[in-house]
Amino acid sequence: MKKLVRFGIVGTAGFVIDAALLWLLLETTPLGPFLARATAIAVALVATWYLNRSFTFGASRRSLAVEGFRYGSVGITSAVVNYLIYSGLLLSLPILQPLAALVIASIAAMAFSFVGYSRFVFRR
Repeated sequence: MKKLVRFGIVGTAGFVIDAALLWLLLETTPLGPFLARATAIAVALVATWYLNRSFTFGASRRSLAVEGFRYGSVGITSAVVNYLIYSGLLLSLPILQPLAALVIASIAAMAFSFVGYSRFVFRR
């Protein structure tokens, strides 16, 4: 249960990074909601890897390169799920704000991420 709570804290931090960067990019660049979100997801993924490694799960017994590859594999798959839900919501509900779509998509991808990280990346 302790890991799940910590994962939630890290996930919240990742969400804040993702949402803040998405908002910043939408307000200050011509990127648009799709490219801005892809950029924000990438930054949040790196931040959550570091936080999950140091705070939630601890370092795995694998080399940093192998751990990073495994984390990236799960993270990218989760990010693709997240991005597809986000994009689908924006395309099917044009009145939906990008930050609202981000919230819905992030919640949906969180369960997948926890299982993947705890079983495939940081399992001891």
